[in-house]
Amino acid sequence: MPRKIDIFDTTLRDGEQTPGISLNVAEKLEIARQLERLSVDVIEAGFPIASKGDFNAVKAIAENVKGPVIAALARANFKDIDCAAEALKAAARPRIHTFIASSPIHMKYKLKMTEEQVLEAAVAAVKRAKSYVEDVEFSAEDASRSDIEFLCKLYAAAIEAGATVINVPDTVGYTMPKEFSNLIKTLMEKIPKIENVKVSVHCHDDLGMAVANSLEAVAAGATQIECAVNGLGERAGNAALEEVVMALDTRKDIYGVTHNINTKQIYRTSKMISTITGVAIQPNKAIVGANAFAHESGIHQHGVLAEKSTYEIMSPQSIGLTTNRLVLGKHSGRHAFAERLKELGYELSQDELNKAFERFKDLADRKKDITDMDIEAIVEDQVIKLPQHIELDYFQVSTGNKSIATATVRVKINEDTIEEASTGDGPIDAIYKALDRACNVNCKLVDYSIRSVSGGKDALGEVTVKVEKEGRTFLGRGLSTDIIEASAIAYVSALNKILYNGGYCKA
Repeated sequence: MPRKIDIFDTTLRDGEQTPGISLNVAEKLEIARQLERLSVDVIEAGFPIASKGDFNAVKAIAENVKGPVIAALARANFKDIDCAAEALKAAARPRIHTFIASSPIHMKYKLKMTEEQVLEAAVAAVKRAKSYVEDVEFSAEDASRSDIEFLCKLYAAAIEAGATVINVPDTVGYTMPKEFSNLIKTLMEKIPKIENVKVSVHCHDDLGMAVANSLEAVAAGATQIECAVNGLGERAGNAALEEVVMALDTRKDIYGVTHNINTKQIYRTSKMISTITGVAIQPNKAIVGANAFAHESGIHQHGVLAEKSTYEIMSPQSIGLTTNRLVLGKHSGRHAFAERLKELGYELSQDELNKAFERFKDLADRKKDITDMDIEAIVEDQVIKLPQHIELDYFQVSTGNKSIATATVRVKINEDTIEEASTGDGPIDAIYKALDRACNVNCKLVDYSIRSVSGGKDALGEVTVKVEKEGRTFLGRGLSTDIIEASAIAYVSALNKILYNGGYCKA
């Protein structure tokens, strides 16, 4: 019987450590629900001791997501572990993931601890975690740069103390595939009772080896891979979930293992996380990039038309894409729209469907043909349902190459209607300054990006903004065929998140 590999998703913990990403509880919960649809085995929901927001997110996921194991990260100290246990109280399948560094450089300069002290702290941490939950994962941070004899001793002690999973991280992405394979093989041979626990790996991509190292570890006997959707994570990121899973799927002849992932949910999950985090997917990204199944060369096109396997080693349908195209427009009905959503992998409630259909019809009045990318953008844009304390009611912009840009806005803030005007260096600057005045908020715009969702002069435009308030970053997103309108919607979205997270805006 083929060996099963557990997929441990750390998008919500290590993935959120990607510079520029800051997710609120509602966003994390929506991502966790999609990870459940993807059928990951473990969701690392966060690091509860890190902040009140992280604690509340782990707690909310533990209360609402019952399929996968829900893991919470904790350093090897009692305060962290107690906090993680409290956040996981409602989880159907809780796991405490505790860690301590084991490499000479980390022990000397970061921990200022001896090997004996690290060993003692690790054992105490595992025992403390075990007093709360049955499922305990222990990680030796920077394992790939640790002394092998000490590493074996440390993992053996953790297993003896009650760990059910031992994790071997390549924390700084330093190791080469052959080295990492040899490390896993050595641990499997030298650690007593290792056959009684799951052996996990957590690889970073600093040298572009995260996926390769993870796959080599599987070949060497590892039974769990820790990864993140779209390869998000600290510095250069983690092993990309979609790449690891599709490599195992496509090369069964090499790895001969199974997994639980519903691969038809991969594309939707990738798209959702890109939308919510504001981190765009590069076009040539493996598996989920816009060019992953595109063929421009005449030779390639001819080959694919004759037999798809000439240039496609996996089908677009296997990750949730479709090569069929149902043309939708302003005369299309609700049934056709609903069917298209099903084909694209969306499961909406009746209320969500009604709202999405209204937006679709509004777009169809402005745009002749609606593409799958337009539909995905509409649905993803309404995924997170935060309270809309600020609503954009009206805007007017006057601009020209020899005139000063002027904007007038009217917003509704709770029960109040406020109108303000401002000038700026251009129409976007003017409208943002007018919105700042209307909402009485003083935040800094740190990033503004614009992209076309689909092709053509009537393409749906997507604007993403990042604003900073009191050291925290908030992301807003807007969609419209009018790019100034999309810019205004995106900014209002960011202001609503500021209000949702701390109540800064005051009418």
